[in-house]
Amino acid sequence: MAKEKFEVIKEAQLTNNCPECFNQDLSLTFYQKHTYGSFFHKITGDLSNKLVCNTCHTTIYPVSWTDDIERMFNYYQKTAVPAKKSSQPTLLFYGLLLAMIALVSGAVYLFISGAI
Repeated sequence: MAKEKFEVIKEAQLTNNCPECFNQDLSLTFYQKHTYGSFFHKITGDLSNKLVCNTCHTTIYPVSWTDDIERMFNYYQKTAVPAKKSSQPTLLFYGLLLAMIALVSGAVYLFISGAI
């Protein structure tokens, strides 16, 4: 079963007013989804974000964003450059591939030498 993890790609401190407590200590974080399986490690193109007030510790959803917060979000969204989508095999994949090659080459050798 594949394990999914959201890796932080950009974190920014905003000085906009919080819509809940009106303090000026907000934290905006962008995440990229990584999937870890037994055979492959995949970096997907799925991006997500989270805006949190560091004073009252509430998550601020886009419904309650002000125009200033939205402008800052759009700016930082352009600067958050995600890693390229990729898929990398793990050591288990290479080990099984090597074992299969050895098994097939052994069977071919036995067949050619006439032992079977």
